[in-house]
Amino acid sequence: MAERNAPSLVIVTRKSFFCLFTFTSLLFVLSWVFVLRSTSRPQFIENTLLPNSKLLAVIDHAISATESHKDAVEPSVGNRAILVDKEGKERSSSSSRPNGGVKCNTNEKDVLKVFMHDLPSEFHFGLLDWEPTGGAVWPDLQTKVPHYPGGLNLQHSIEYWLTLDLLASELPNPPNARFAIRVRNVTEADIIFVPFFSSLSYNRFSKIDPHQKRSNNKVLQDKLVQYLTAQKEWKVSGGRDHLIVAHHPNSLLDARMQLWPATFILSDFGRYPPNVANVEKDVIAPYKHVVKTFVSDSSTFESRPTLLYFQGAIYRKDGGFARQELFYLLKDEKDVHFAFGTVQKNGIKDATQGMHSSKFCLNIAGDTPSSNRLFDAIASHCVPVIISDDIELPYEDVLDYSEFCIFVRTSDAVKKDYLINLIRSIGRDEWTRMWKRLQEVQNFYEFHYPSREGDAVQMIWRAVARKVPGIKLKLHKSRRFSRTPIQNEKGLTRIPSPKNF
Repeated sequence: MAERNAPSLVIVTRKSFFCLFTFTSLLFVLSWVFVLRSTSRPQFIENTLLPNSKLLAVIDHAISATESHKDAVEPSVGNRAILVDKEGKERSSSSSRPNGGVKCNTNEKDVLKVFMHDLPSEFHFGLLDWEPTGGAVWPDLQTKVPHYPGGLNLQHSIEYWLTLDLLASELPNPPNARFAIRVRNVTEADIIFVPFFSSLSYNRFSKIDPHQKRSNNKVLQDKLVQYLTAQKEWKVSGGRDHLIVAHHPNSLLDARMQLWPATFILSDFGRYPPNVANVEKDVIAPYKHVVKTFVSDSSTFESRPTLLYFQGAIYRKDGGFARQELFYLLKDEKDVHFAFGTVQKNGIKDATQGMHSSKFCLNIAGDTPSSNRLFDAIASHCVPVIISDDIELPYEDVLDYSEFCIFVRTSDAVKKDYLINLIRSIGRDEWTRMWKRLQEVQNFYEFHYPSREGDAVQMIWRAVARKVPGIKLKLHKSRRFSRTPIQNEKGLTRIPSPKNF
């Protein structure tokens, strides 16, 4: 009898051990969660130990229910980010907040602190015909804000908006929505801003008058280099912690080779050698669009009759050969608008109407990888079709452009019927999804004074802020041996400055 009952006893024993093991393992996991939470590292657990864990979400919610109420965690930009509300439910950041969930924080501990050089007015607002009075360096923004010239000048006006934003932070009643503030003590600053209107200088003063040997633009660049390299702030860091705007591809053409340690704000890297400008060191900023923003857009897939739209210069040099190739491939398609156009006469008005009534808008590389056309398309909620293999895009470290843009390799685009077949294959549902996303991100490319929450001005400052840790890392590394005596050719020792490294 005992022998017959032995197998049953073994089974019962095994089940008991299994239940005990399961229960013990669960207690072990729960105890580790509580221990790690007590070290104030819940983000470490979520991101490192248990990525995407539903169990952790349940446990975390149960613990949080006993704690005091806290606001929802603010996500990074993009509709893939998730907010967790006080009921523990997940919701898309782009649908829960306007502008994809971006929120500006005016707490002084969180804002970007910027030291700005008091450059003479000839470098900035003097280029706008503003004349200083009483020894003032900057205009009184409470009285009048100097006007920036319109037309194509506006597309590279980034320097103007950033400078205004810093000046506004010092007003008696500064705007509530701001991400960057000006500080007067350089030791408090995260970065040092150089307020040279380099794009405006190129656009207005790059031509040589008959009585001149050099253009005023070149003269100003020489003066800028002399001024900056003589400042103690530049000497201390070798320029590594300086920020310079050179958004027009031809701006700062002469000075860039001497000021390259600084961080540049650019439209692309098309005319820069990689050792002078690159995506690791520098910031890509959007153009200011010149077509009118499509306000209260209630379009549908059917209400936009033009399938594909392009209007601009067709014959370009350098990498712009694709424009003429595509012109010959697409010019006879009945629902495609591919035509030559300029900003003269009614050019901007025509482009506005054309983009607002088109489903897709072509953005093809021209003389440089980028163009203002992309940002005109975004403002028009016309899904951009980007044909530019070397393009760099603003905020792409936090924004997924594939959610609202179509990317096509140049080698594929110039194949017969490839592009048109690809665009025709995109149906109503997919287009509508991208069209809605364009409206969600549109504000990231709008420039305002005063700046507004999540607009282009604040998004650029945020992009700069993300570069600050890397800047400080390089700067600190450069100082490792700054106190090591070095013998010169006469046998005497000296203490090197950081600029020697």
